[in-house]
Amino acid sequence: MPAPILSNERLISDIVLIVDDIPENLALLHDALDEAGHTVLVATNGESALQRARQSLPDVILLDALMPGMDGFEVARRLKADFATQHIPIVFMTGLTETEHVVAAFAAGGADYVTKPIRPPEVLARIAAHVQNARQMRQARSALDAFGQATVAVRAADGKLVWQTPLARRLMNDYFANPEHIAPEELIAWIAAAHAARHDGREPQSLLIADGARRLLASFHDQTGDDEWLVVLREENDASAVESLIAAFRLTQREAEVLYWVVQGKTSKDIGDILGSSPRTVNKHLEHVFEKLGVETRTAAANLAMGKMRGG
Repeated sequence: MPAPILSNERLISDIVLIVDDIPENLALLHDALDEAGHTVLVATNGESALQRARQSLPDVILLDALMPGMDGFEVARRLKADFATQHIPIVFMTGLTETEHVVAAFAAGGADYVTKPIRPPEVLARIAAHVQNARQMRQARSALDAFGQATVAVRAADGKLVWQTPLARRLMNDYFANPEHIAPEELIAWIAAAHAARHDGREPQSLLIADGARRLLASFHDQTGDDEWLVVLREENDASAVESLIAAFRLTQREAEVLYWVVQGKTSKDIGDILGSSPRTVNKHLEHVFEKLGVETRTAAANLAMGKMRGG
C-alpha cells in the first residue's frame, strides 16, 4: 500500500524562537517544543533575539519579560517597529502577574503571556493558537503578493501602517512623503470617512490622488481586526482608464477615448483637437456612447464612467 502523500504545510514545521537568559528554562521549553514537532531556535539576550528574529522570521516568539541588559519589553517594541518582524506574534513569559506588568507586555506588542514556573502543556496550547492565526495571515499576504495586489493595513488608533504588500509600499513611496511607518494624514482622514460610511450602510467613496498623468485610487475594503482597516490601492493612467471603460461598457477604442475626455470636462471641440477629429465626429461617437450606457446627457455618461474608473 503506498505511503500517504503529506501536504507541504505538514512537511514544514513551525519555527519557534525562545528568548530566555536562564538555561534551565531554555532546556525545558526546547525539549517540549521539539517533541511536539516544532523547529526551535534559542536566544539568551535581547540583541541576539533581534538578530535571530530578523534572520529566521519565526512563526511565534516566546519572550522572557525580565532579562539583564535589554529586557523583553524593549525587545518586543523593537520587533514591532520593524516591518520585517512586526507581524510575528509574541508570547511573553513572566513571573510577574501584577496588572502593570501585564499591561506593559501588551503595550509593548505582546499577543499573549504565560506565567512562570513554565508549564509546557499550557505553552504548547498557546503557541498552537497563535501559530494558526499567524499562518492564515501569512497565507493571505502571500496570496496578495503573488497576485500583485497593492494592499495596506492601517491601525485606526494611531494611523500606523501595520503591514503592506511590496506593490503597496512602492505606490505609497511614489505618492506620499515619508510613509514608512505612519499613514499620511490624507489617507487616514479618508479611511475614517469611509469607515463611517460603511457603518451607516453607505458605500464608501474611493480616494483619488492625481500626480500629473498618473492617478492613485484607494478603495476601502474591510477591517482585519477591531482596530485595523484594509485598503486596496490601484494606480491608473490615461491608457489604463480608457481600457477600463472599454471593458466596462463594451465600447470601441475611440468611443472610450471620447468618454474618457468627457469625464475630464473637455468639450467636443477640445476632444476633437486631442484626438485629431472634428467636433461633429466626436458627437457621433458620443451618440453611440449614450446608447450603450443607456443615458441621454454628457453629465450622466460622465458620472457612470467616473464610477467605473474609480472602482465604484
